[in-house]
Amino acid sequence: MKNRWMNAKWLGLITLLAVFASGCGKNHLSTLKPAGEVGQEQFNLMLLSIVIMLLVVAVVSVVFTIAVIKSRRKNLGEDFEPKDVAGNHTLEVIWTAIPILLLIILAVPTVYLTFKQADTQAMENEDGGVNSEETVINVTANQYWWEFEYPNEEVVTSQELVVPTDKKVYFNLKAADVKHSFWVPAAGGKLDTNVDGINSFYLTFDEDKAQDSNRLFYGKCAELCGPSHALMDFKVKALPEEEYDQWLADMKNIEEPVQASADDAAEGQEIFNNSCIGCHAVTPTGTGAQGPNLTNFGDRDLIAGFMEHNEENLVNWIKDPESYKPDNKMTGQYDLTDEEINAVAAYLMELKVEEGAGDVETLRESAEEGAEGSEEESSESEEGGN
Repeated sequence: MKNRWMNAKWLGLITLLAVFASGCGKNHLSTLKPAGEVGQEQFNLMLLSIVIMLLVVAVVSVVFTIAVIKSRRKNLGEDFEPKDVAGNHTLEVIWTAIPILLLIILAVPTVYLTFKQADTQAMENEDGGVNSEETVINVTANQYWWEFEYPNEEVVTSQELVVPTDKKVYFNLKAADVKHSFWVPAAGGKLDTNVDGINSFYLTFDEDKAQDSNRLFYGKCAELCGPSHALMDFKVKALPEEEYDQWLADMKNIEEPVQASADDAAEGQEIFNNSCIGCHAVTPTGTGAQGPNLTNFGDRDLIAGFMEHNEENLVNWIKDPESYKPDNKMTGQYDLTDEEINAVAAYLMELKVEEGAGDVETLRESAEEGAEGSEEESSESEEGGN
């Protein structure tokens, strides 16, 4: 009796914890709080299936309970013998038709949404190329980081995906090494990235939901891909279309690496150019590098996809990446001293889109002013000569 009581207590506790855990979820990382059209449609489909299952469980439980109570021996007597029934065609038709009807109710929206969400024809133009009118992003999954290429704008970044809100964002997914899976829980279901083919789909990010989550969502790898699979995360920044276009413009304006301003950062840039540049790019062009593109590293919120973005964590990461992400490709590449690591970290923290774009814009404005000045001087000389 005591063992039964203990088992009942544990079962009750686990059930209670499960109920509370099912209500947990954050806006930036929860399938239960969809942040766009695709996620909402999938959430509604999940609710439909749950309602159908609960209905079946409820009906079966009620029928079973009634049968048990009515058929108790004390109600029917010790000598009761049930009637031998060969079959009941009415009941057979009912319990065959009802499951078929329920399956149809579930199957119709499932098939419809499957084909609807797989429709990516709009991302291609008549010649089979990328449609310049749509937002298309090529995603390459690496162990254990993500590369994002914007083919229409010829911009490449990594680890932090920037998308516009309230419009379809089309993705082409592939893997550089082993199978991975691209998943933004709040936006929609996952889709595998394969080495030998490209998978395509689209997601949407609702403006109001983006504001509720401070414009931040998280993405994850949903396919076991190695020792650091659980740390293969990325951040999604959902911006209004105007801000998104401005971000792309700022990225495109960085035609040359940002020049370090502080002395230690300048030293770090020299060290970086003599070592790290072999794997990492600091301009938003080019794909297929061995390491993540670091053009806008100073603007990011995370280091290595999961660590808080500060110089101390960056130094620790450069010094011993293996202790944070086992089996990563950066381990053992270069042997830098503590002073050199600190200098490289100072340089990387200065790599910001806004500052870089501002530097380029200043140079362009100076060049335009110089050209205008030359034209004025030339005009004055001509007038004097006449």
